Amino acid sequence: MRAVLRGLRKGGAMASARVSVDVTLREAIQRKLRRFSKLRGKPVAAGEFWDIVAITAADEKQELAYRQQLSKKLKRKELPLGVQYHVFVDPAGAKIGNGGSTLCALRCLEKLYGDKWNSFTILLIHSGGYSQRLPSASALGKIFTALPLGNPIYQMLELKLAMYIDFPQHMNPGILVTCADDIELYSIGEFEYIKFDKPGFTALAHPSSVTVGTTHGVFVLDPFHSLKHTDLEYTCCHCFLHKPSIEKMHHFNAVFRPGNFCQREFAMGDTPYLQLDSEYVYTDSVFYMDHKSAKKLLAFYEEIGTLNCEIDAYGDFLQALGPGATIEYTKNTSNVTKEESELVDMRQRIFHLLKGTSLNVVVLNNSRFYHIGTTEEYLFHFTSDNSLKSELGFQSIAFSILPDIPPCSGKGYCIIQSILDLRCSVGAGSVIEYSRLGPDVFVGENCFISNSYIITKAVLPAYSFVCSLSLKINGHLEYSTMAFGVQDNLKNNVKTLLDIKLLQFFGVSFLSCLDIWNLEITEELFSGNKAHLSLWSARIFPVCSSLSESVITSLKMLNAVKNNSPFSLNSYKLFSIEEMLAYKDVEDMVAYREQIFLDISLKSSLI
Repeated sequence: MRAVLRGLRKGGAMASARVSVDVTLREAIQRKLRRFSKLRGKPVAAGEFWDIVAITAADEKQELAYRQQLSKKLKRKELPLGVQYHVFVDPAGAKIGNGGSTLCALRCLEKLYGDKWNSFTILLIHSGGYSQRLPSASALGKIFTALPLGNPIYQMLELKLAMYIDFPQHMNPGILVTCADDIELYSIGEFEYIKFDKPGFTALAHPSSVTVGTTHGVFVLDPFHSLKHTDLEYTCCHCFLHKPSIEKMHHFNAVFRPGNFCQREFAMGDTPYLQLDSEYVYTDSVFYMDHKSAKKLLAFYEEIGTLNCEIDAYGDFLQALGPGATIEYTKNTSNVTKEESELVDMRQRIFHLLKGTSLNVVVLNNSRFYHIGTTEEYLFHFTSDNSLKSELGFQSIAFSILPDIPPCSGKGYCIIQSILDLRCSVGAGSVIEYSRLGPDVFVGENCFISNSYIITKAVLPAYSFVCSLSLKINGHLEYSTMAFGVQDNLKNNVKTLLDIKLLQFFGVSFLSCLDIWNLEITEELFSGNKAHLSLWSARIFPVCSSLSESVITSLKMLNAVKNNSPFSLNSYKLFSIEEMLAYKDVEDMVAYREQIFLDISLKSSLI
């Protein structure tokens, strides 16, 4: 074993360590999934599960969409019963970030339950925002993203509930805060459990490469407590670094070196296995705050009244904690997407509020952290990442009917609750969800298709993103399909019409695309804020009277760009993605998915 520790001279021992990590992790995950499956649709006993599950929403339209989907899930008995499920919407006005959403949720809890919530275990899931990097989740929400698992199909909400299923029974009253677009997997000893019973804040920590540390929160652990590198360890955090540079991690002694490793390999999630000669740090994922800390934040929110800047629950709360926390971080706005005038002042007030509060750390050495917040991450993890598929038991074909498509070398495809005709072809690396594809539909490699209906002959070029929305316009049901390249950056924006040539659509200058579509360059081409012009706000997607017509028309505009051949959009009513979301008909979209579910169930029963 000594040779293994010194650095990769014994490949067999390395492989054996990796298999051991994989097996124990997979077994722990499957146990949680089985336990959650038994609770679906059944009343839970007191203390067996969360008292409250709350989801945050960015605005009233999103709030309504979330409430409708939760109601459907409860009627279909897809969630444990006897739990209070809530959707808490951010106040209208300025964006307040997930930290502001946390404060708003605390106020909502106080209004609903008064002093009663001081005895509750609460799961708070941040799912606000419009998911511009994974637009298939924009209409119905990131927390309702489909997964190739379970029957009925799991969505991110069910997976979160399953992976955290052991927490409430070993948690003092308080709130566990998590985000809708990440997955935390871990394994601990058979008779061990994670406790959230200390005052202040408690956070989970995962071993990660220093490169991963630059895009996450990094714990500077108590220098007087040496880790033994067992599966589960409890320690304290001296201070917390938010998206630090590699130099800063070294300066604060947050970096562990190869000699610190026990006789094992660490599982990594978004990055390959940590090699035994690699430096590593401990990064964040979810955190818990006890009721006293929550009440302190609520009192602060009541005092300030209205929040006019974006507060980060991780960067602005956790950086204030621990004995080594200093006020310097409050002036660092390099990681802030939008710097408001009062941001620094608000950060400093939060620092003084939380200063002296402890940050306890639960070190999970056999754990993985996955982020599924972008289309490319979604495609990779569902088609190419064998680790995640193996650990969670993801299926290539999940509750779907399709022909016997030949397997692809290197990576496969992923079909979720869809019906494909016998003569349909699907390329490697592609994901299809909640869709019907007829004969002679050719799907290229690395495509994403969601909520679509294609019954005529069609070709989807490689790296196509196609997602259809039902719209309610002046009381009439219509449809529009967003179609662009998987790698397109919908958030990238310019300030003037002269600069729109800098935007890219399917790898082609947006200016050239407008010429192909015979569209004039005017301010009316964009919806919303004219100071930020982007693909998100570009009125380029046809509105049609039927779902199938909508998909085919958008595919024509996509293929016109791909083949550099004219296709005029002049005669169509055109919407931007921004406008689609404003007019979305959630009920019709959910009904479409339910009809696919019923058709698959019927056909499966006849086989």
